[in-house]
Amino acid sequence: MNNTFDFAKNKVKLLLLPIIIIVAGVVMYFVHGGFNFDVEFMGGIRMQVNVGESFKNADVEKIVEKATGLDAIVQAGSTSEVAVIKLPASESTQKDEANKNKAFDALKDEYKLKDEALMSAQSADPSFGKEVQGKAVSFTLLAILFILIYIIFRFDFKSGVMAIFALVINVLVMAAVYAITNIAINTTFIAAMLTVVGYSINNTIVIFDRIRENKRQRKRNESISEMTNRSIRETMGRTINSTITTLITIVLIYILGVSTIKQFALPLIIGIIAGAYTSIFVASTFWASWQEAAAEAKAAAAAEKKGNKKK
Repeated sequence: MNNTFDFAKNKVKLLLLPIIIIVAGVVMYFVHGGFNFDVEFMGGIRMQVNVGESFKNADVEKIVEKATGLDAIVQAGSTSEVAVIKLPASESTQKDEANKNKAFDALKDEYKLKDEALMSAQSADPSFGKEVQGKAVSFTLLAILFILIYIIFRFDFKSGVMAIFALVINVLVMAAVYAITNIAINTTFIAAMLTVVGYSINNTIVIFDRIRENKRQRKRNESISEMTNRSIRETMGRTINSTITTLITIVLIYILGVSTIKQFALPLIIGIIAGAYTSIFVASTFWASWQEAAAEAKAAAAAEKKGNKKK
């Protein structure tokens, strides 16, 4: 963007992109009937089976449901021949194991598979899933609280609030992308989200640091918005370059990594892009508007007080 672009003045327009993604995510959340939580959260069985040919999800679901008597969810895996099958938890781990065996035996008979076709199988107790969800929320809120305290201590209250505002937008964008794509959410996603929170706040701190430096050298006729625009331009190159170099590494990890690594890399890619955007275009621009509104209110109150004294 050129040196004449007014970031502070166009802050609402710049906020539209993440808002559109979030709204689309909310719509798809209801279309899909909620997030696609993995068995780590919901409890139950998750199997990956290589059926040896392309398949229809509905066909595999019918086979598994007939064998187990349970409602199955089937999705495509890493290739068109890999089926990811999820079954709800039963009253015991023994029953879960039996259901897994019934499902796989039925698929073996139908598709003439060998034992090696069962690529992976995992089960989780529903109570464990609830515990994981509770801890995920607690750790996220705790991280945000500590970040807020740190930013307020280092800068000021308004900076802290705007930094958290940008982080919330960032997290919501990550969640929205997962709602739109219906990708399974597991504990790896939570770990990646907390990593992104820490990474994104660093970019915000860099911009606020520059704003503080420019504030000390601020010209008499320079408004807060103009000073903020100048600070954004001075730090934008650094933020974009560090984001690109980080993304190159993570994208390569995603392309070349195994399934578990990809589950961690994907939310990192989404979060780092969203974090760079909100750090540059959201946190500082809305901070500038808040500062100017506060200054105008203070000036108006002072003028009113002065007028009352004259009377």
